[in-house]
Amino acid sequence: MTAETSRYAGFEGLRDQAVALRREGLSLRQIRDRLKIYNNDLLHRLVKGEPPPEWTKRPNAKDDLRDRARELRLQGMTYDRIQVELGCSKSSISLWVRDLPKPEPRYTDEERRALMNAGLTRLRAAQDEERQETKRLARESIGSLSDRELFVAGVALYWAEGAKDKTYSRRESLQFINSDPGVITLYLRWLDLLGVTLDRLHFRVSIHESADVAEAERFWADLAGVDRSTFQRATLKRHTPRTVRKNTAEAYRGCLIIYVTRSAELYRRMEGAWYGIVEAAGAQD
Repeated sequence: MTAETSRYAGFEGLRDQAVALRREGLSLRQIRDRLKIYNNDLLHRLVKGEPPPEWTKRPNAKDDLRDRARELRLQGMTYDRIQVELGCSKSSISLWVRDLPKPEPRYTDEERRALMNAGLTRLRAAQDEERQETKRLARESIGSLSDRELFVAGVALYWAEGAKDKTYSRRESLQFINSDPGVITLYLRWLDLLGVTLDRLHFRVSIHESADVAEAERFWADLAGVDRSTFQRATLKRHTPRTVRKNTAEAYRGCLIIYVTRSAELYRRMEGAWYGIVEAAGAQD
């Protein structure tokens, strides 16, 4: 017998032993220790073609998830619901259950739209409640105004909305126009703080010609606490064929114009105070 034949016979003998041990259910480590073969390459060649025993197989961590996903799919759950239930990716769920029949839709198209609209209604109601709560808390945080605070607020309000003096057009008098009842209320309170009496105030409504002028004048007269008969003739916004009026709601009452007679000194005080506010704000930096 040649050396090569001897080596072959030796390998086959070892293989027969290794295969027999493998089929008995031994692991590679156990076969190695039994046959005293510590060369991993040789050890794998000896058992080549022989599957490892079941007990040596490492369990797949996702087996339970896969089984659960298939169970839920058979119950009629969608991919989204299974994902929420199991916390795994939708791509994995698709691989695990793609051979299963697609579940029947839980809702008709009309029912889905109704559910969606109901959800949107609840969402908007919650958002509106949050919005109103924020406004309520902010409103209550103001409390009462001191005379100084009212004066500063009135100056800022006038500078934003009132007529202003220009080098090319001298207008040193208080003339104010606005459509917001709250703004008008604050402005009138500011004038009262400055000592302006009602006999120095001239009122006039500016409004679209197609609106209810009389009703608008009654509204503003009640707000200002004066008789409507004291109002000057309304300024009407004339319409052309191209006029498109968007403010057609019942709450539309045009704008109220308030002119204060003999107010040059008050105007100068207002303008000076405004620049004082600007300088004070800058000094904070």
